[in-house]
Amino acid sequence: MKHTLLSSPLQGFTDFRFRNAFHKYFGGIDTYYAPYIRLNGKMEIKKSYQRDLSPKNNQGIEVIPQIMTNSAEEFLFVVNYVQELGYDELNWNLGCPYPMVTKRGMGSGLISDFSKIDAILNEVHSKSDIKVSMKMRMGYDNPLEILDTLPILDKYPLKNIAIHARIGKQLYKGGVDLDSFQKCLDQTKHKLYYNGDITTVSRFNQMVERYPSIDHWMIGRGILMDPFLPQMIKQNSEVYPLDRVKVLSKFHDVLYQEYIEALSGAKHIIMKMFHFWEYFAATFENSSKVIKRVKKAKNLRAYDEAVAENFRIEYSR
Repeated sequence: MKHTLLSSPLQGFTDFRFRNAFHKYFGGIDTYYAPYIRLNGKMEIKKSYQRDLSPKNNQGIEVIPQIMTNSAEEFLFVVNYVQELGYDELNWNLGCPYPMVTKRGMGSGLISDFSKIDAILNEVHSKSDIKVSMKMRMGYDNPLEILDTLPILDKYPLKNIAIHARIGKQLYKGGVDLDSFQKCLDQTKHKLYYNGDITTVSRFNQMVERYPSIDHWMIGRGILMDPFLPQMIKQNSEVYPLDRVKVLSKFHDVLYQEYIEALSGAKHIIMKMFHFWEYFAATFENSSKVIKRVKKAKNLRAYDEAVAENFRIEYSR
């Protein structure tokens, strides 16, 4: 079976700058999901969203836009916008676990509101021809929530449902619930994509064996912790390229330069890159030292020196 690998939308990380650099230096991802558009009641598309979805900023890669909303009006507004850009699919985020989202009845906080989900999908499908796909968790408080939601979703011609096998209140803590994911497979007519804790080739192969009917796999934090992972999965190999230090260094430098041009002030640039290093450090032998060096940097020169030292001394995986 051919396996399709998807990049999960990670707010603050997987924007067009990251997607383009990742595609150039690592590859292995077939489709990238853009971080969600959120309108907050204002019918306007922020400049940052416009840049992120602009076709000229996403040449040579397949991108699917995503929306975070609990409003049919907002949904349809974004449908019109992305269709004008040439997109034919919009992914609906019912998976975000963060309290600032869920307390407003969005993301995974919306999963148990069956009537609202039904009303929104009904209006969107009756007033547009956009392909709708879903990104979900199994619930917010417990994994049974999605089992009550699936019959509602089965009423509509959704392209697919990508399920992160956790509940919202877990955030990213604790393990994935593979038994509950199997129940989802057993109780829906829709095509399901699996998402959650694919961090090694061995782990991926275990998931393939566990769910032989799944052929689409969404990887989130795994590609930040190990950018070589998707290509190694495609090659079914746990052997890293001999020039891995050089490749990762070039990838970092391109990303870094992009944010130097996009952000204002050394503090903002270093903070942005530090958040990447919180994941990048997982591929280094002494991750705590790696993070500590970057965290201590107070200006761009100090940051450059910290990064150079990280690549020179610590990278050994």
